[in-house]
Amino acid sequence: MPELPEVETVKETLKTLVVGSRIVDLKIRYDLTRTKDFDVIGQVINDISRRGKYLVFHLDNYYMISHLRMEGKYFIKKDEPFEKHEHMIFYLDDSRTMRYHDVRKFGTFDLVELDKLEEFFSNLGPEPFSDEFTAEYLMSKAKSKPIKNFLLDQSVVAGIGNIYVNEICFITKLHPTRTVDTLNLEDFERIVEATKVVLRKAINLGGTTIRSYTSSLGVTGRFQNELLVHEKLGEACPECGEKIIKIKVSGRGTYLCEHCQR
Repeated sequence: MPELPEVETVKETLKTLVVGSRIVDLKIRYDLTRTKDFDVIGQVINDISRRGKYLVFHLDNYYMISHLRMEGKYFIKKDEPFEKHEHMIFYLDDSRTMRYHDVRKFGTFDLVELDKLEEFFSNLGPEPFSDEFTAEYLMSKAKSKPIKNFLLDQSVVAGIGNIYVNEICFITKLHPTRTVDTLNLEDFERIVEATKVVLRKAINLGGTTIRSYTSSLGVTGRFQNELLVHEKLGEACPECGEKIIKIKVSGRGTYLCEHCQR
């Protein structure tokens, strides 16, 4: 699933390709919209931003919000025939098309009025690189739940998913099943720092290309070559040499070193 670094990469790439373009037509081949009157024809794409795992297209009169879910991708094409899983076709004023491709059809599109964006994202926690994301903030949110679940909770911090939580837990040497209410301020400080380090590196490397998710805009995620534990089952821990194991935490595949993460 695309997480913050992957969505950030898509955002930055799309900005160089479609900002300034006007949407002159829209063909919906499979309806992924959640807004009753999804009228974007005539709107200019003035900017693109990101909130958590959401792409936010800044149009003239609305924000068009796109969530990639499991396998959503964008393609910029001109005269090529439609592919089977291209569900939303945005025709641009320079004869190109911006196509949303989604094999599983889990992605969503919303249109939000310009003064309602904060309300739309009211259930999302702070961005990992924001001033709000501090050890003190995390401690204030601490509950009797596993660290893994805590960091995956989008109302606690926005944008982090399974891959990066596995890496964060390893770097901080915290066992993913340990409950958050047993951590001290120093532990939370390590989590904040590790989160920023992991995400920043992943963004710089174009995200992670893994399993079914691959960027479709000519960007190859290279962070997969830097992963320390995720999908390293049976390989040697880079710190101690013990074998990486895999467990389930709330149904999520979780990779760790039992020697380092006691």
